[in-house]
Amino acid sequence: VQLQASGGGLVQAGGSLSLSCAASGLPFSTYFMGWFRQAPGKEREFVAEISESGGRTGYVGSVKGRFTISRDNAKNTVYLQMNSLKPEDTAVYYCAARKSTATTYGYWGQGTQVTVSS
Repeated sequence: VQLQASGGGLVQAGGSLSLSCAASGLPFSTYFMGWFRQAPGKEREFVAEISESGGRTGYVGSVKGRFTISRDNAKNTVYLQMNSLKPEDTAVYYCAARKSTATTYGYWGQGTQVTVSS
């Protein structure tokens, strides 16, 4: 299984970035997909997740209304659109996959750095 995240970069506060995560080696359309992040000196935290079909999504409170998770099962790709970025959004962002019957994420990508300057 490979999860390849991309799209990170440096952006000013208030700006936008779009992350992508291309998956291979798993039946993508049967897996929940999630985004997590880890800031320097902090534990990794959940950001957002999306159900197999895309019909259900969930977000951590701090990003609700600013971030949108979506997926394209034909392209085996999950996205995270990040708007109104804040310096506290600075972190390495990871995509992850889990079976719908699992309670934890079993597959992880390598991470992509997002830096928001004030």
